[in-house]
Amino acid sequence: MKPKYRRMLRGMEAKEEHASYLSATEAKSRAKAKTKTILVPAPAWSLYILECADGSLYTGISNDIDRRLLSHQQGKASRYTRTRRPVALVYREECGSRSQALTRECAVKSLSRPRKDALILTSPAAPAYKSLARQKGPRP
Repeated sequence: MKPKYRRMLRGMEAKEEHASYLSATEAKSRAKAKTKTILVPAPAWSLYILECADGSLYTGISNDIDRRLLSHQQGKASRYTRTRRPVALVYREECGSRSQALTRECAVKSLSRPRKDALILTSPAAPAYKSLARQKGPRP
């Protein structure tokens, strides 16, 4: 992992720890004041892998994969997938927080293509991925 990403992830983890500490102390102070605390769960972040029309793979993270997939298919999400449509979701993985998702994304992006294929084949969407691979022939 590149040093700038490590630095960024360390900073995000520190912010998350600080936020969880603040919410715990706030809950204690509200308990003392006998007020009700309504906790709203943060959206879960997920890692996803898309297979593009040319057979290449795109890895990203989102807290709403369905919305993100739709924006990829419309050509509004990223420059890479904009020119390689249509795209198909071949893998998804729940990661929890954003920093955990970014860490996992960096780890998956550093995998070789055969290792990414092996990872994808462990997912429930694997049969669809195998059929796409057969239709397109060998990948670049």
